[in-house]
Amino acid sequence: MQISQIIRNLREDNDKTQSELAKVLETSQGYYSKYELGIREIPTHHIRTLCLYYGVSADYILGLPDNLKYPKR
Repeated sequence: MQISQIIRNLREDNDKTQSELAKVLETSQGYYSKYELGIREIPTHHIRTLCLYYGVSADYILGLPDNLKYPKR
């Protein structure tokens, strides 16, 4: 699934409007709409804000599989 669809699903599952999310991201509703339509790429700082807002990982929003191995430190 693409990022645009994931952020739309998150918004709808949480009964939020595009305007409400635009306020959270400190952007306009029109600009946010372009993220959901896949017209504009969502910036990293907005992905981080959405992760904190929804309580999900960036991996989830990016549509990455659960079984990825992380580098050892």
